[in-house]
Amino acid sequence: MSFKIAAAILCAASAGAQPAHPPFQARAASTIALSTFDDTQEVDITNVTFEVTPASVPGRPGAGRLLLRQTCTSKAVLEEPEPGATTLLEAWPLGTALSQKPVYTIKATGTGGQTVDGGLFVIDRGTGEVDWWSVYQLGTGRHLFDTYVPLLGFSISRETLSMRYVGFEVPPDDAADSRLKQPNVVGVIAYASAEGQLREALLTAADAKSAAGLRSYADATRTVSVVEGAPPKAIRIFIVQNAPAPPNPISLTIPLAADDIDVEHAQLPAGLHLARWKR
Repeated sequence: MSFKIAAAILCAASAGAQPAHPPFQARAASTIALSTFDDTQEVDITNVTFEVTPASVPGRPGAGRLLLRQTCTSKAVLEEPEPGATTLLEAWPLGTALSQKPVYTIKATGTGGQTVDGGLFVIDRGTGEVDWWSVYQLGTGRHLFDTYVPLLGFSISRETLSMRYVGFEVPPDDAADSRLKQPNVVGVIAYASAEGQLREALLTAADAKSAAGLRSYADATRTVSVVEGAPPKAIRIFIVQNAPAPPNPISLTIPLAADDIDVEHAQLPAGLHLARWKR
């Protein structure tokens, strides 16, 4: 429990206010173990953290805080580059005994996760070679999308905070969805809200060789940003080839309209195509 939350509870008690939730205590141990096998050393680490959500969590029916328990485990052989790591997130209504079944559980490979804006949970799935993240709805545990660029968040309104999030998935060669294995696929653009809205568009190239270069993890770098102007906002995707190849930068601009990506009016380089897509 954070200092601010603890201080708020103490102040309420001193004023004679009734607690909003039944009192309880929970403990969880973080551990580390170092072992030696045949002249190699292995480190096993388990870290456990607790977090309390805001009073209203998007996607969760009604009001009510959630208690989150995140367990991150990793196993690494020293002197080897990449440890194996797993992140487990469990959620209960605040005040519920943790011996009861969680309202949802998220488990994925990854080095840890964090809540974003009180509405999302994002797990860092990256390896030494590829950076990527999985994005979940905090209120339900529902997986929204994966992104191979850092999650982009912005408000679609100047008057009120109405957050939307954008990611760009670059599917691996062994993607579970057979449609993403097609040689002309470049990636999937996701536009989502913490309330569960999800719109996606599939970016393809007419030339399979060009698509392979744009899709490459090692040979291309991708960035996503928000463009201000008229229309009020647009999404820009920028892809550049890494050295020693010539940069050959390409830029795509996708306007936003009626709280959606306006695929039909996207500005694309010759040879690229963008279409509505649904999982």
